[in-house]
Amino acid sequence: MNNVQKSFYDETHTIFGHHKNKILQWIFSIDHKRISLMYLFVMLAFFAVAVIVALIMRLELFSPGQDFIDPNTYNQAFTLHGVIMIFLFIVPGIPAALGNFLLPLQLGARDVSFPKLNLLSWWLYVFGALLAVASLFIGDGFADTGWTFYAPYSVKTGTNVVWALSAAFILGFASILTGINFVATIHRLRAPGMGFFKMPLFVWGLYATSWIQILATPVVGISLIMVILERTLGIGIFDPTKGGDPVLLEHMFWIYSHPAVYLMILPAFGIASEIVPTFCRKPIFGYHAIAISSAMIAGVGYLVWGHHMYTSGESEMIKLIFSALTFFVAVPTGVKFFDWIATMYKASIDFKTPMLWTVGTFVTFIIGGLTGLIVASVGVDVYLHDTYFVVAHFHYAILGGVVFLMFAGFHYWFPKITGKMYDEKHASRAFYVIFVGFNMLWFPMFLAGMFGMPRRYFDYLPEFEIYHKVATMGSWLFALGLIYMFATLYRGWRYGEKAGANPWNATTLEWQIPSPPQLENFGTIPYVDFMPYEYKDGEPVHHFDLAVKEDSPHE
Repeated sequence: MNNVQKSFYDETHTIFGHHKNKILQWIFSIDHKRISLMYLFVMLAFFAVAVIVALIMRLELFSPGQDFIDPNTYNQAFTLHGVIMIFLFIVPGIPAALGNFLLPLQLGARDVSFPKLNLLSWWLYVFGALLAVASLFIGDGFADTGWTFYAPYSVKTGTNVVWALSAAFILGFASILTGINFVATIHRLRAPGMGFFKMPLFVWGLYATSWIQILATPVVGISLIMVILERTLGIGIFDPTKGGDPVLLEHMFWIYSHPAVYLMILPAFGIASEIVPTFCRKPIFGYHAIAISSAMIAGVGYLVWGHHMYTSGESEMIKLIFSALTFFVAVPTGVKFFDWIATMYKASIDFKTPMLWTVGTFVTFIIGGLTGLIVASVGVDVYLHDTYFVVAHFHYAILGGVVFLMFAGFHYWFPKITGKMYDEKHASRAFYVIFVGFNMLWFPMFLAGMFGMPRRYFDYLPEFEIYHKVATMGSWLFALGLIYMFATLYRGWRYGEKAGANPWNATTLEWQIPSPPQLENFGTIPYVDFMPYEYKDGEPVHHFDLAVKEDSPHE
C-alpha cells in the first residue's frame, strides 16, 4: 500500500503508528496537518466564547448604570475576554493553525522537524486552556485583574489569579516549542534549491515570529512565575508594602507583550503577501524588501516596550528614546504596504473573498497603525493613555489587522485544507457585514477617548452614552457577520464543489499537490530553482506535477 497516495483524512501517522481508533488518530497524530486542524478547532471554540463575553460587556455598556452584571463580574468578564483572545487565540492563532498546516507544504517538506514535539505543543496548549477554564469554577472565580495582571492588585485580589497565571505560563511553553520547531524546520527541511530568498513570504513571516516566540516568551514566563511566588510565598518582588516595585512587572510584561504584537502581525502580513500577487496575477513588488522588513520589525519590536509606560514615571530622555524607536517601526511596516500597493498598481485585480479581506485589512490596519503613532507621541499619549482611544487603536491594529488577515487566510487556503469550495457570493457578503459592523463598533471609541472616556470602566457619564450605543449596535452586526461567515465556510466544507489542486492559479508549492494534501505531502521532493510569485501574462511561470512520484534524487 502506498501511503503517500492517501488523504490525511483517511489515514495518518500517530505516535502509535497507524492507529485504527478515529479519536486516537487525531489526538495522538504526529501529522502536522491534523495537529494544525486540532489547534484551529480549539481556538475557534475559545474565540466564540470570547466574542460572547465581549457581547455581554457591550450590552452592559449600552446605557449608563448597572443593567445585567455587577462591577466585579464585569472585571472578571473583561479579564476572561482578554486572556482568551490574546493567549488562546491571537498569539498562537496563525502560527499554530495555518502555519502548522502550510509551513512544510510551502517548504517542500513532508512534516515539521520534530513531529512529536509539535504534538506536545498542542497538548500543552489544551492543558493550559483547560486550566484557565477550571479557574472559572473554583473559589471566587476567574481573575479580575485585566489580561496584563498588573501588580500590586494581582498580588492582593482574592480571585483565582494563580490559576490564570499558571495557564498563561503553560501556554507560553507551547508557543516556545512551536517557535523552536518552526526555526529548525525552516533551516533544515527547505526543498533542495530553495534558499532563504526563494522562500514564500508567509514562511518569512513565520520565521521572524518564531524568533520572537523563542526569545521573548521566556521573559513573560519568568514574570508570571514571579507573581505566583509573590502571591503564594509573600516574597515582596512587586508589592510596595514589602519593598517591591510594581513598575518592574510592567517592564517585564511589556518586554514580551510588545514583541508579541509583532508575533501576531508578522504571519498576518505574510498572508497578505501570498494573496496580493495571486489575485493581481503579477509578481510581488519588492520581494526582498518585504522579507527583510519582517526581520527588521521583529528586531526593533524588542526595543519599544516603554511606550506603554509613559505615565509610569519614566525619565524624559527614556520617553523620547522609546518614542523615536516606536516611530521607526513604521518604516519597515510602510515598506510592506508600499510594496503591496505597488503590486496592485495597474493590475487586473480579481476581487475574490480573500482579496476583499486583504484590501479591507489595509484600511483598518492603516487606521490602527497611524493612531498607534499618535499614542507613541509622548505629549499626546499622556492625555490619551488609558482612554477608549487606546482601546480603539488596539482593536483596529489587532482585530482589524491580525484577525482580518487570519480570516483572509481561512478563505484563501480553505480549498487546500478541505478540498472544497465555499459559496463566493455568501462569503463576500459576510465580509461586508463584518467590515461595516467592525467600524461601527470601534470607530466611535476614538471619539469617546478623545473626549475623555476612560477604558476598563464598568460605568460612564451620560455624555458618552451615544458612543456606547452605536458601538453596541455595531457589535451585534459584527457578531451576525461572524456567524454568517463561519456558516458559509461550514456549508462549503460539507456541500461545496471539489476545489482541485490549484483553484486560485497560485505559484507556491502547496498548490502543486492534491487538495486536501496527501499523507507526507509530497510523492517526490521538489527541486526549487526559481523565485516565488512569478507570473507572465497572468499565468504562473512554473508548474510542478508532484502528486505521486518516486522519491526524488534531490531528497
